[in-house]
Amino acid sequence: MTSRVRRFATILLILVLLSGCAYIVQAPRIAIKEASLSGLDSSGVDVEFHLGITNPNRFDLALLGYSYDLRVMTMPLSSGETKGAVVFPARTESDMRLPVHLNFNELLEIFKHQPNLDNLPYRMNARLRLQHPLGELVIPIEKAGTLNIPERYRPGATLDRLRDVLRNIR
Repeated sequence: MTSRVRRFATILLILVLLSGCAYIVQAPRIAIKEASLSGLDSSGVDVEFHLGITNPNRFDLALLGYSYDLRVMTMPLSSGETKGAVVFPARTESDMRLPVHLNFNELLEIFKHQPNLDNLPYRMNARLRLQHPLGELVIPIEKAGTLNIPERYRPGATLDRLRDVLRNIR
């Protein structure tokens, strides 16, 4: 064989091996199971998105970080990114919580539109960065759904509690 043929055969072999790697690593299946309000503090409201992540591979996947963009009633409300180390074991489903903090000034814009607090539409776009034995993988997530604001977190309920406290002070 000439050196040109050997070089061509080597390049062809490398390309075949590299293209086969894409078939070895399968993207995990990710579902947003639920979105719920998890807390309230002086700066705003905490919402948690509960994810179910199924790793179909024969090896573990490690979460390197994620970024997200949250819209409520089509209005951009919150975005951010986080770095973290979470391992998703091979051939199992794992739960993950994606916390989002919403500032009161952002929520005020939503309440100006007098939304139905029993059925508040949202859209979450996120990107998970995962590490696998052959490199990194970015998985996009897009989910639309509705949030139900519990009665205790609604502005009217907070004002009623404040009114009750002020009555007891007299």
